Amino acid sequence: METFGDIIKTERESKGLLLRQVASALEIDQAIISKFERGERKPTKEQVEKFAEFYDLDKNKLITSWLSDQIANTILYEENIGEVLKVAEEKALYLKTIHNGK
Repeated sequence: METFGDIIKTERESKGLLLRQVASALEIDQAIISKFERGERKPTKEQVEKFAEFYDLDKNKLITSWLSDQIANTILYEENIGEVLKVAEEKALYLKTIHNGK
């Protein structure tokens, strides 16, 4: 299963691009992009969208990968991962109805 970092590294390498080329195009420091690729730093949603556009990737799929990485890292060592995810989904749907009602 690929992480966000795996995806952007694979895309960069498959296109034969150097980190400095991607950094220049996206106006993001190459050391930061390297950390994104290794999973040592998390990009903002805006940065994720820049990567999707630059690499011509499905934006929703890349955002899903990025968000799921965040969630997975947050609950990685919990014993009741399934229950946490189930309750989080229910809460997210509940909060969405509240925010949409305003």
